Amino acid sequence: MKKILTGILVLTFLGACNIQDDDVIENNWISIATVENPNQSPAFYFRLDNNDRMKISSTNFPYYIPKDGQRILANYNILSVNNESALYNHNVGLIDVYEVLTKGIFNISSGTQDSIGNDLLDISDIWIGSDYLNVEFNYYGYNKTHFISLVSDTAKAYTDNKIHLEIRHNANNDDPIYSRWGIASFKLHVLKLNAPADSINLVIHSKEFGTSQDKSYNFTYKFGSMATQQQVKKFLIPKDENKIQ
Repeated sequence: MKKILTGILVLTFLGACNIQDDDVIENNWISIATVENPNQSPAFYFRLDNNDRMKISSTNFPYYIPKDGQRILANYNILSVNNESALYNHNVGLIDVYEVLTKGIFNISSGTQDSIGNDLLDISDIWIGSDYLNVEFNYYGYNKTHFISLVSDTAKAYTDNKIHLEIRHNANNDDPIYSRWGIASFKLHVLKLNAPADSINLVIHSKEFGTSQDKSYNFTYKFGSMATQQQVKKFLIPKDENKIQ
């Protein structure tokens, strides 16, 4: 998870077509989205969690080529609405971008319990958008890289016919000096493979500050014909790069 580096911003002034205020026909947006870039191009698409597909027509980052499937926080202006083609919904100007840590579900074992960690954090928001579980959180650290994971622990048995997953944090023995912010998106699509219906009931467990017991969050993960459009959540672009993997 990282903010695009200042070095790229310097290159912007050398060769980019910067986005001007008179290009803007709607308010500025900062949304979480998924990159669609199979051809590894700087003129990539991104798809919001309400399924709107955005085409980048101008950018402040002409040398930024994200991976296909990368989750991002995109700061953009809508330049025009496309009413003639089903390929995309809007032309946008990309102003700023922040890469969101994007991971899958980790199947935990007795040999990986220690390395996966079980340190405290604070979840400020958790929601399902598209095929991702998104987690916005705070933690304490100083100068080491922390790790956050969504894990499945098959050693734990549940009888409620729900899928139980855990948010796990490894502080890497870091000193708890400063409060840090983080965000991560975890891919859920693998859960569809053996699903008997068009939805799955999920319980997400976490170990958080100020609670003597684990917290739990209940969701219905809908897909197929039952999937509904997600609301677009607005964010602030983080100013600092956090050490979280």
